[in-house]
Amino acid sequence: MGNTVSCCVSPESSPKLPSRLPAERLEEVQTSTEVSDDNTVPYLQHISDREIPDELALESNPSDHARVSTIFLSKSQTDVRDRRKSNHINHISHVSPGPLSKKYSSCSTIFIDDSTVSQPNLKSTIKCVTLAIYYHIKNRDSDRSLDIFDEKLHPLSREPVPDDYLHVDPEHKLIYRFVRTLFSAAQLTAECAIVTLVYLERLLTYAELDISPANWKLIVLGAILLASKVWDDQAVWNVDYCQILKDITVEDMNEMERHFLELLQFNINVPASVYAKYYFDLRQLADDNNLSFPLEPLNNQRAQKLEAISRLCEDKYKDLSRAAMRRSLSADNLIGIRRSNAVLS
Repeated sequence: MGNTVSCCVSPESSPKLPSRLPAERLEEVQTSTEVSDDNTVPYLQHISDREIPDELALESNPSDHARVSTIFLSKSQTDVRDRRKSNHINHISHVSPGPLSKKYSSCSTIFIDDSTVSQPNLKSTIKCVTLAIYYHIKNRDSDRSLDIFDEKLHPLSREPVPDDYLHVDPEHKLIYRFVRTLFSAAQLTAECAIVTLVYLERLLTYAELDISPANWKLIVLGAILLASKVWDDQAVWNVDYCQILKDITVEDMNEMERHFLELLQFNINVPASVYAKYYFDLRQLADDNNLSFPLEPLNNQRAQKLEAISRLCEDKYKDLSRAAMRRSLSADNLIGIRRSNAVLS
């Protein structure tokens, strides 16, 4: 899948989020903190007993928990349902739905794309990530923000910000051009785009913010900056982004990065299961919005390439399994030694 994402905080000890649990589940946690019925001696708990269990703390955060649906996919469903309803009405009214854009495999021809969870297609992935950002902005709950991300207070260019910048939602093309420019100039990978989206949703959840027309550029820039440093072997320096965005200073970049990390509570860990969930949800988003990944017919050369990649992954998995087996045997031997019966002479 590329590089292994380093972590400042282990998955088992992810930062506790602001409590948004149902009342009955909070009561279960809170009842353990009450004193005993005995009026003389209060019940003293261990600190671990007073903490909210990890599965409850992570319940509302998809960027930490693989079983929670991504926010962008749920925000896009309203538009998808309306579009399907409109298409259904047009079909009933005998309005031509237009040419068929999807390719389907048959007995003689098999269509596949080169995008995989470990090596996604760069252009298609950026399109999907920017579409996810578009739905975040369009279907936002409110306009909660912080001054550090306000483009009026921290402009990215010398061009004056329009007076109605708070209310005019950017189009998907504008978001795509902004992200595509950064990825092309910094030579970032498609995996980095997926991690960028993970950090963005983690920021919105941890800091209880909304991405809006006023702050989307700085939030996206901060997420890209952090993702490129965590994911890629050759990280892009802050001064390099200043060469791309000519009118921003290194001091502003450093300050934004510092605030971004603090709002993330320095949790930059991205588990493999979370990464895979975001990848497949992005593919679902692409399918819902007719953004198909480039399909090509399967030929001998592509089949040999897929076979070679499959063999490489299989060998890597076997090596990991052997290493895990050796660690397990070492632990068993250690336990066996510790439990061996003493021989008395």
